[in-house]
Amino acid sequence: MSRVFSGIKPTGHLTLGNYLGAMRQWATQDQYRSDALFCVVDLHALTVDHDPARVRRLSRQAASLLLAAGLDPDLCTVFVQSHVDEHARLSYVLECVATDGEMRRMIQYKEKAVRERERGGSVRLSLLTYPVLMAADILAYGTDEVPVGHDQTQHVELARDLAVRFNQRYGHTFVVPRATSPAVAARVMNLQEPTSKMGKSDDVGPGIVYLLDEPDVVRKKVMRAVTDSGRDVVHDRDGRPGLANLLEILAACTGRDPAELAGAYDSYGALKKDTAESVVEVLRPVRERHKELCADPGYVEGVLRDGAEKARAMARPTVDAAYRAIGLLPPVPERVVNAAR
Repeated sequence: MSRVFSGIKPTGHLTLGNYLGAMRQWATQDQYRSDALFCVVDLHALTVDHDPARVRRLSRQAASLLLAAGLDPDLCTVFVQSHVDEHARLSYVLECVATDGEMRRMIQYKEKAVRERERGGSVRLSLLTYPVLMAADILAYGTDEVPVGHDQTQHVELARDLAVRFNQRYGHTFVVPRATSPAVAARVMNLQEPTSKMGKSDDVGPGIVYLLDEPDVVRKKVMRAVTDSGRDVVHDRDGRPGLANLLEILAACTGRDPAELAGAYDSYGALKKDTAESVVEVLRPVRERHKELCADPGYVEGVLRDGAEKARAMARPTVDAAYRAIGLLPPVPERVVNAAR
């Protein structure tokens, strides 16, 4: 079986985009066809100004929602990044292989750094280097495939480059991963700004559908979605981005083709109504299962504890091998005290 790794960052409440673009595929496909690991990457949430209590709360919520979406700990490994020391251990080693130029060319760094400066904040060094930590997340497990949205493919390319460079300089240590993405709804857009991704880190607004939104809230947000000029219903991502976003959301919810769906509607109102109801029904079992998990926090904690133990056992041999390959002295074994004394 190939090994799959992917993570979700607890920087905001998880959205419809997270579910349709990633989590649903993890639950319905990846955990069955592969040796899969899914991680709440909480260390990545520290790269910008944050409330510690909120990060902890969102980390627990993200873990619960991964399980509510259908991840089965008997089929895959679900854990929290900071619970496995090997991520941070390997990240520094890979920083010694990466270059400053590579980090500064990262599109997300450029965009986030600009936003931080516009808010009058300082740009943390970790914002520059976190793609290396992401590479460590991937490479520590001998990952073959990384299911990501289009905006994250550059980071997987960096992981590939670092793996190849390390292997060439210090001997074969890492599997070289590849990025994969679903064909439909890999990138759900903001309902009010259809040229922008529906991001969980955005401010609360009518353009973002959260997984835990009440049905009436979901309906209201979809019905108020921005559309485009013209009356005909066509699927044109470039020319009619608002309409295309609604069609692609509906397609992802129903398993149909966006262009085929466009031909079934002669008004925006009917399309919005059907899209809203489809989203409500897709999210209903997730919300119901999440409510059950919140009533049993011990179960979620047990899953995360067991998941961290499994992940640690998988990552440690690779990270130890990387330490040896790059020239670090192995730790001296502890003295064994004679029990007879």
